Parts: sequence; structure tokens; C-alpha cells
Amino acid sequence: MNSQIQKLYEIAGKSERLIIGLMSGTSMDGLDIALCKCKNSGTETEVELVNFITIPYQDDFRADVKSIFSKRDADLEKVTLLNEKIGNIHAEMILEALQTWGIDKHLVDVIASHGQTIFHAPKSLHGKAGYPNATLQIGDGDHIAVRTGIITLADFRQKHLAAGGEGAPLAVYGDYLVFSKADEDRIMLNIGGIANFTFLPGDLDASKVFSTDVGPGNTLMDQFIQLHKPGKYYDEDANMAKAGVFNQELLNALLDEEFFKIDFPKTTGPELFNLSYLEKAQKASNTLNLSNEDVMATLCHFSAFGITNAIKCTVKSSAMPKILMSGGGMHNPLLVSLLKQALPKANFSTTDELQINPDAKEAVLFALLANETLAGNPINFGDREGVPSVCMGKISLPK
Repeated sequence: MNSQIQKLYEIAGKSERLIIGLMSGTSMDGLDIALCKCKNSGTETEVELVNFITIPYQDDFRADVKSIFSKRDADLEKVTLLNEKIGNIHAEMILEALQTWGIDKHLVDVIASHGQTIFHAPKSLHGKAGYPNATLQIGDGDHIAVRTGIITLADFRQKHLAAGGEGAPLAVYGDYLVFSKADEDRIMLNIGGIANFTFLPGDLDASKVFSTDVGPGNTLMDQFIQLHKPGKYYDEDANMAKAGVFNQELLNALLDEEFFKIDFPKTTGPELFNLSYLEKAQKASNTLNLSNEDVMATLCHFSAFGITNAIKCTVKSSAMPKILMSGGGMHNPLLVSLLKQALPKANFSTTDELQINPDAKEAVLFALLANETLAGNPINFGDREGVPSVCMGKISLPK
């Protein structure tokens, strides 16, 4: 037997695995690296976040990636080159993190790499007859495995697509395993570039678990401030938004989009919600002369409405579930305030309450997905569109 296959077999048979989860989202501010201790599998899974770090991207590298991100006419040579380069850079960041933590790389069982999303194209967005749901993440797993010497699982979203999903959101698979609680309905709300949530029923019935994207989280606000405040990547403490007044006409125009009429569950991305989308809405609402502060305030209200409206439309619990937040948007005080105003009966908290750093949650998720692929079996979510019962991740061996 190939020695690497033998090693993989032994890892799968362990009761406890040390897994590095990686996440680089649409904000492209850096690579989240979560070192996780995963015990057991399935509904018996236990996860401990041992270490976490975000290593920022260099400005020139970020600009390189942004040059092809969410662009229909991206340079294919650049896409090809960055597929290899991102893998190598992520590998070096992993080794840097392990050195910082004082951990021997040989103690790590596997790496779980999300990669860098370049384009997300569900059928509802591309609208092309004869073409399936599609998504593309780059940052090749073989390069990570060879450079680090650690078995790597990557390209998780393709199995989800192949089994009939849209490639997102994947949070449901980890959320159900480790964040469900008997007799307490929960909503795991992740406010990243795109906001999404998972509903976890208190009766632990997997067939009732529900997950969906809801629309923009931070992406439009981040893009807007990066345009008007070079060197800034997000509206820190919502300072720009709090200095403005939201405009109802612009908000109405932002909401006048087919995506918001499509039934849940659904997915989306910056391919739709971008500065061109904002400009179109401003033209339609005759608000091109709004101050930057007023636009930012309106974008914040737009994100808040998308989140709260989706929760109201889809969650049919007798009482409002507990809402546990994660992602960069939870640091936006105006956005969180708007969520609480719209859902006054909800009890808001963060995944800190569950001993998971909210900024690390998505990286932890991919560690959990890898753990299930190695040691578990697909959870049966029932015969429902958008939530296929599959294990995910392609395996790359170091040798």
C-alpha cells in the first residue's frame, strides 16, 4: 500500500485528529488559520479551537487576486498563475502560523483548505440554459500538501455542486454537528461578505435544518469604503455609516432585485452585489448626489433588512430562536443594532459563548468538513434541494 494512503487510513481511524482549517473570504483581508482538535465524528463530534490567527495579505497580492475576482472577463493566464501562487502562499502562511504557535508540523494530521473564491455562478445568477450551478475556488491543494508536507483536503464546494447543491452555504454541515442544542432552537448567523444563516431545531431533527444565503453582509459596504477611502478595507466601528442618514428611496431600489424574490434556500455573491449594482440603484432612485455617509448608512440598512427579512420569512418557530453571530459584520455596531431593533424578541450572542472565536468559525467549519470526510458518514438531511447528504473535499498527498 502507498505509505501516504496508509497514513491517511491511520488518521481516519483515530478517535482524535489535529486539523488546520483555512478560510479566505470575499473580503480578501487575509488567511484565517484555525488549529482544531476534532474528536469522534457525526453527531458525536467535539471540536476544540486550539489556536487561531489571521495572517494579512500583502497589498500587492490582494490587488493581484482582486484583478480576477468576480469578473466575467478575467485574464485566464492570471487565473492559472494565481491558482498555483495562492496555494504556495497559503502553505507558507500555515508554516508561519505553526512556527508562531511552536507546534511541530508533523503533529498536524491534515489541512482543510477552502481556497479563494474567484467566481460564484448559481443558475439563478447566470441564467444560461443548459449550464449547471457552478463555483470556482483557486489555491491548489497539491501545492499546499507538497509545500507543507501535510495531507490536504481542498475544493470542498465541488461535491456539493455535483450532488445537486449550489456549492454554498456549507456552514450547515458543521453547524448541525457541533452547535445544535437539545430543546433550544438556534440560528447560526454568519455575516461575512455575503450573509448566511443556519437554523438548528431544538428537537435535533436533521430534516428540519435549514441554511441559506440572504444577501449582502459586508461586501457592498467594504467595496464602497475601499473606493472612497483608499487604504481602508472596512467601515471601522461604522463611523461613516453612523455619520449619515439612510435614504428610503435608495433602499427601495437596492431591494428591487430578482434575487430577493427567489424562494429560499438560495446563494449569491459579489458577482451580483457590487459597486455596479449600487450605481444602478442610485440612478434608478435619483440618489447619485447622496453623501458618502448617507450611502453607507443606507447600505448598512440594506444588509440588515436582508438578514432580518430572511429570518422572518423562513424561521417558523413558536418563539424566536437564539441568534449566535460570527463573521466580520458582527463587529459593525450599527448593523448589529439594526438587527436587534428588527428582531426585538431575539436573544443575540456570538459563538464565543460556544468557545469558538467568531472570527475563526468559518475556518473551523472546514476543519469539521475534513473530519467528516475522513472519519464520518454523510448526515441525512432528507431529500431536500440545496442540502445534499455528502462528504466533501478532494484529498492531496504530499508525495
